[in-house]
Amino acid sequence: MDTTYCDRCGEPADGTAHDGCRAARELEPPRFCTHCRRRMKVQVVPTGWTATCVEHGTLSDH
Repeated sequence: MDTTYCDRCGEPADGTAHDGCRAARELEPPRFCTHCRRRMKVQVVPTGWTATCVEHGTLSDH
């Protein structure tokens, strides 16, 4: 079974309610990989952000 994790708190996405996480993600970059639950390396710059998982690569908003 493939579990998807919340990219803000790292808990299983199908578990508890993530309303607070979704609201925070409108203003913040992701912190956890949704595939493996690893904490990502996040860099925030004036033009956006990048978040990198050592296993699954980089996400970016720019």
